[in-house]
Amino acid sequence: MMQENLAGFILKAIRNNWNITALSDHGGKSYQYSDVAGYIIHLHTRFEVYGIRPGDKIALLGSNSAHWGISYLAVITYGAVVVPILPDFKPNDVHHIVNHSESRLLMAADTLFDALEAEKMERLLGIVSLSDFSVLADGKARSLTDKAEEVEDMYQKKYPYGAQSDNFYLAAIPNENLAVISYTSGTTGFTKGVMLQHNALVANIVYANNNMPLHPGDAIVSFLPLAHAYGCAFEFLWPFTLGCHITFITRSPYPQILMQAFQEIRPRLVFSVPAIIEDIYKKQVLPAIEKPMTKSLLNTPLVKKLIHRKIRKKLEDIFGGNFHEVVIGGAPFNSEVELFLNNIGFPYSTGYGMTECGPLISYAGKEKTRPGSAGKIVDTLEVKIDSPDPFKTAGEIMVRGENVMKGYYKNEDATNEALDKDGWLHTGDLGLIDNDDHIYIKGHIKSMILGPSGQTIYPEELEAKLNSMAFVQESLVIEKNGLLEALIYPDYEATDKIGMEEKELKNTLEQYKEELNNRFPVYMNITTMKIVPEEFAKTPKKSIKRFLYTMDK
Repeated sequence: MMQENLAGFILKAIRNNWNITALSDHGGKSYQYSDVAGYIIHLHTRFEVYGIRPGDKIALLGSNSAHWGISYLAVITYGAVVVPILPDFKPNDVHHIVNHSESRLLMAADTLFDALEAEKMERLLGIVSLSDFSVLADGKARSLTDKAEEVEDMYQKKYPYGAQSDNFYLAAIPNENLAVISYTSGTTGFTKGVMLQHNALVANIVYANNNMPLHPGDAIVSFLPLAHAYGCAFEFLWPFTLGCHITFITRSPYPQILMQAFQEIRPRLVFSVPAIIEDIYKKQVLPAIEKPMTKSLLNTPLVKKLIHRKIRKKLEDIFGGNFHEVVIGGAPFNSEVELFLNNIGFPYSTGYGMTECGPLISYAGKEKTRPGSAGKIVDTLEVKIDSPDPFKTAGEIMVRGENVMKGYYKNEDATNEALDKDGWLHTGDLGLIDNDDHIYIKGHIKSMILGPSGQTIYPEELEAKLNSMAFVQESLVIEKNGLLEALIYPDYEATDKIGMEEKELKNTLEQYKEELNNRFPVYMNITTMKIVPEEFAKTPKKSIKRFLYTMDK
């Protein structure tokens, strides 16, 4: 177990930065660390009056916001267990998660509450608004509304002068205690509740403190889903413990909204998923460098250097121009895009993780990032590759150590499948490792395809090439009747811009198929290219839910 304590980190951050801005809603209200302290003790009082005990579960349902962050901190420092629920989950999924987790309280955004049926969540004492912390619905005992006066009486008795820097206190919570149950469908289609102890969160924070370039007072933009481990740990929880100012994008993070926020806030560290970087590359970089004139100039070394410098400056400005690096993780990174970023000297770094590790497994800062690598195993974990030759033959990536989950809530079979008797977590990802413990991910076990003679095919390799081609927004390569089929969702914005007709698009895709088949071995040849009418369904990490498209193959 780690020596450090999560409540201790939070307490120190609040006391040391009492009059400094902690959390802001983009275009909305801001809260100092002292304000956060006041909300925490008030919510603690509520929990106590409501009869919630340490170890009880409290679900959070809402988009990124300061009140979501405040609620998370209040729950976790009370000793209760946070059950974060993604705001795009359907009402029936929310009902199921609340019931399966045995949550006693649901804190929900008003707009999402409207679609819920409180009577279907029978264990709840009630539902509280994330907007103003008012009671939205009582449980069957009508216990919350009736206790409003008792809450205020107890609060006045305990804190007659409100939160004060010299009397604000948070009790330490043992690291072995459960902190979070995180429900995610991932790419397997089966929802499981990942149990993360305080120890896993602390391990991520300690590693980040020692290895990532962020300092007290720095600005951060939070746009990745807080209900997902990646966004919660690195755009919120860790920066908060440092004393940073975190601004939440409270609406859907469309490119225009994000770009505006980056320009205004000028964050010191940017966390992103590959899809965002790849989209910027395809929409803003590729059209420029594919112009005949630019292609010709890129053959001249001195001019090439000047062009690369100009492109790098443009990319840096997109993210506010004030950052140490852009940390890219959460899904496989397109090799062509990464190679280009590396060639122009763009300050990026790579990481790899999963919810079951809260989330970090590997990371390498911008000076140590190796193209094609997902970073170096973190020092709180051990790693091994289940392969006779882990340096040359891909095998399952297995990790063990401080970050690893306790198991899946009320699911012993799934837990035993993921965690073996020696404590190794079977990640389900296939990869290689080098002499310096840098991990190279080849694909996912469940997406791997066997060729006609037993050859191993990683569809991600084909998809990476397809996704870098003009007029392809995203792709998915699946096996159908023993042959490979590429499903293509076109970049309709690009086709509309030049007036490309459907027939011309199909001809272009056929040319791409021929190009790919000439590049890869025969056993990896794509037989058919099929256009799909809408974007692929995705996980919070923007990974395609592959299982949805392979069930009826």
